[in-house]
Amino acid sequence: MRTTLDEATLVQRAVTALDARARAERRGELPLTQISLLGRIVTQGPITPGELARQLRMLPQSLTRPLAKLERAGLVRRTADPTDGRGALLHATEAGHAAMRAEFAPRTAWLARAMDAVCDDDDRAALLRAAEVMQRMVDFGGGVAPREP
Repeated sequence: MRTTLDEATLVQRAVTALDARARAERRGELPLTQISLLGRIVTQGPITPGELARQLRMLPQSLTRPLAKLERAGLVRRTADPTDGRGALLHATEAGHAAMRAEFAPRTAWLARAMDAVCDDDDRAALLRAAEVMQRMVDFGGGVAPREP
């Protein structure tokens, strides 16, 4: 059985709505662009600026200012790329890891409260299974949606 566009739309709308609601619960000390960059560096790093841009579907030059702000704040550091003498690798510092934990702690706490309030054991199991499936979908095609021609 193939997934219909109506089914895909239903899932997309629910995921988008949940993301928007959870985003409203974040700490909010860092701008969303910096959170997006720092989050990738924390989970994917060390990473080159070019790879970071590719994963986020951004132009590398659009990362210059937000990365510089993260570096000045002590959340990210650069080291020489051992495979490319002209390149750099981005690393999250301990302060960067702590900033991400602080940003997401309120969001995670809200989600846990919402799950406790809305879900029974079967619902919780279904959500956990859905999370596994959604992660596989994120990883489909290398984790980055192909650009349309």
